[in-house]
Amino acid sequence: MQPEDLVRDHTIYACVMGSRAFGLATAASDTDRRGVFLAPTPLFWRFEKPPAHVEGPGEEQFSWELERFCELALRGNPNILECLHSPLVERVDDTGRELLSLRGAFLSRQVHGTFTRYALGQRRKLDADVRTTGAPRWKHAMHLLRLLTTARDLLRTGALRIDVGDEREALLAVRRGEVPWAEVEARMARLASATEEALRGTPLPAEPDRARVADFLFRVRRASAAAPAGLPAPGTAQAAR
Repeated sequence: MQPEDLVRDHTIYACVMGSRAFGLATAASDTDRRGVFLAPTPLFWRFEKPPAHVEGPGEEQFSWELERFCELALRGNPNILECLHSPLVERVDDTGRELLSLRGAFLSRQVHGTFTRYALGQRRKLDADVRTTGAPRWKHAMHLLRLLTTARDLLRTGALRIDVGDEREALLAVRRGEVPWAEVEARMARLASATEEALRGTPLPAEPDRARVADFLFRVRRASAAAPAGLPAPGTAQAAR
């Protein structure tokens, strides 16, 4: 089975990410598509295992195999967690709906470390741009402010919301380069401080619910192994409802 067949025939969840999901799209924005596919269990009984991820087949499309996706989500990977919370779902089946019902199981105080490390990496790139060219890449500055806001609010409320809502115009002004870099830096500093404060009172648990996720994955793999020959294995995608 070719990798693109896994995406086409066994996707359990697919969504739009990037600026469109964040509420920051402009006329020039790409449509970034992300998804999760369930490789049929018998494929793991071969020497050559199914891929952990697949790029394509469409433009700006990237998908993870379910187990890899769950592993990354349990580690608090920001991109994966945000994918689970996209407001723009394009495809989902019963297995995908159960995955979405587990969103809370993946969240824990570990997100403070993962979001913070990711933000620091992006900040270093911005600082390098400023040293080299005298200005940051404003689109990246906008997205870093968005990420810091998301992390602060997640720790405050225990819920992950990725649409920027009424922050849209202020963030787009940063993208257009209308806000001085010094002011953007000050915003970043305030958000970082607020995130640290939010961590002290966060309602999030210390660890994700690994047992609940492991039970889900076991049941899905077992059902796939038991699927009658010639019938679609669990995970065959349907249109979102």
